[in-house]
Amino acid sequence: MSIRNQIVRGGTFLVFRQGMGTLLSAVSVIFITRIIGPSNYGLFASALVIENVLYIISQLGVGVFLIRTETETRENYHQAFSLLLILALLGLLAAFGLLPLLNFWLRMDRFMDIARVLFLGIPLRLLSLVPLAYLEKSLAYKKVASVELGGQVTYVAVAIPLALANFGAWAPVFGWISQSALACLLLYGLSGYKPVLLWKTEIVRSMLRYSLGYSTSSWLWQLRNLINPLVVGRFVGAEGVGLVALAIRLVEVLSFAKQATYRLSIAALAKLQNDRSRLIKALEEGMQLQVLLVSPLLLGMAVLGPYALPRLLGVEWTDVMQVFPFIAFSYTVNALFNLYASALYVLRYNWEVTLFHLIHIVLFFAAALLLIPRLGIIGYGWAELIAFGSYIVLHNRLVVKVGKPGILIALLWGLAFGLAYFWNGLGWAAVIPLGMVFLLPPTWRILRQHWHTLIKAGLWKPRS
Repeated sequence: MSIRNQIVRGGTFLVFRQGMGTLLSAVSVIFITRIIGPSNYGLFASALVIENVLYIISQLGVGVFLIRTETETRENYHQAFSLLLILALLGLLAAFGLLPLLNFWLRMDRFMDIARVLFLGIPLRLLSLVPLAYLEKSLAYKKVASVELGGQVTYVAVAIPLALANFGAWAPVFGWISQSALACLLLYGLSGYKPVLLWKTEIVRSMLRYSLGYSTSSWLWQLRNLINPLVVGRFVGAEGVGLVALAIRLVEVLSFAKQATYRLSIAALAKLQNDRSRLIKALEEGMQLQVLLVSPLLLGMAVLGPYALPRLLGVEWTDVMQVFPFIAFSYTVNALFNLYASALYVLRYNWEVTLFHLIHIVLFFAAALLLIPRLGIIGYGWAELIAFGSYIVLHNRLVVKVGKPGILIALLWGLAFGLAYFWNGLGWAAVIPLGMVFLLPPTWRILRQHWHTLIKAGLWKPRS
């Protein structure tokens, strides 16, 4: 089987399994948020976002190095495990050391208690990176997806009963810790990897040389997630954080295909790194597929959400749909360009992505600090749109370093979907450009090409 067909098959399975996980996520979001309310959910979300940022910083890009490196040896995995064990301990110490400062800034009751427990998940997640990289390196996405689905089942099974038992913010906290622990155990079991403590300075240097650029870039991007707890939380409060966090969560759940294809792209593009023409072609097709996989579901939520959300969750969650279109538009634009970052990472142009992330964060934070105190959670949405300017820089760096992909049709699709998300405020006229774009002959030609690719990969067998 060709690399392309192998990638399509593996990626489709991952998308399918994450689609099943999406159903579980939707169930958990609906039940848990309805029961515990915006303030409790905002408290949990604030601590979880900070925990995730600390986790990303602590891993130093070691997992991506294992996937990216062309030399696959047991020594690399053993050294990565030993290094991550040290980083896990340091990360945990740093997390607890930051708690008093975070508590002073946020001024949220019970934040420190919630955060202390969530931060215990950092070592579990860090030590899961080695077996996860082992599976992803071999494109064993069936096993990876099974682990993630099992973790989501565990989260639902733990969090929902605790929410019904009036545990408040603690319900999702214990659900998250249970999910992280189970995922760690399953990854080691399915991968067959057995940890061995090892320290070879030359391997560590090789890892850190690669990871310095990648990690700096990744750290900067993760800072955008702090805007909700640190800026919305400071000026609007825990309820505002809960509303924005739910909007983000809904978009993430509906964008499961984007998350799956981005993860697949690092391993897939690495196999094409020595053939620039095929790499550019893969980027073009990937951008188109990202928009097609992500945008229709987001549009469906934008259409149904204003009617369904108050009935499912309660009227206290109605304002979520005010900020949802902004965040959905942001994810759609990111779906267009996130493969750019994958390609630059694979070709070791890490600092080019770092420059893009830096400009994005500066625009986003500056706009948020200016607009959120004046407009509330809508200010967060406008800040997302203002940060779009950074994608111009990313496109320019890819053209200079790699080549120029054809992006016009995918860009038209993304912008048309983005405008349609705002139909509730702009009226049904906002959907007209979307209809016009999908009547264009190039759109139909590209859709037929993708359809034929699925048939060739054996994922769809037309009837005779």
